[in-house]
Amino acid sequence: GQILYRAAEMMEARRTDLAAAASGTLEVDAAIDRLVWYAGWADKLAQALGSANPVAGPYFNFTVPEPTGVVGILCPDEPPLQGIVTRIAPALVAGNTVVAVASESHPVAAIELAEALAGVVNILTGQQAELAPWLASHMDGNAIDVTGANGDVAELERSAAENVKRVVRGTPDGESLWDIAAVVELKTVWHPIGR
Repeated sequence: GQILYRAAEMMEARRTDLAAAASGTLEVDAAIDRLVWYAGWADKLAQALGSANPVAGPYFNFTVPEPTGVVGILCPDEPPLQGIVTRIAPALVAGNTVVAVASESHPVAAIELAEALAGVVNILTGQQAELAPWLASHMDGNAIDVTGANGDVAELERSAAENVKRVVRGTPDGESLWDIAAVVELKTVWHPIGR
């Protein structure tokens, strides 16, 4: 949460450069607000997605959310800044490592954002058609977000299935607890009561 809040502050400080690379100050304001919205979930995820499960027996049973791991993200072309922020924020607030393919038609917005993020996200620029198959099939990836995919999503899903990679599709509004839930694993723990 603190990292995302700090990134929002850095975006605020780089507002002029970000506005020049994106579609103006309205998009920058919306992207900053979205980052702050997701940052607010950092200390609430365990309560919102986890639970204490009732069981018939001398046990405690808890379900807790954990990061999925490495999440590859195909960012939408439009809007260039808010699109990348909307896709990376859920994965970051959940504690994942992110490799994002920037908007192919407007990569400068992602590069400006990378400077504000200071190494938190690995942002790739280039042609999505060349980068997406590698991201989908890479054995070290644990999930791929195809929300911004420009090509054959079915082929990306087949490539991801080779190593049981989770395939994520974001919600249309962009601010959703379910976008975070899509990139976490729910771990259930049993613990005996008493002796």
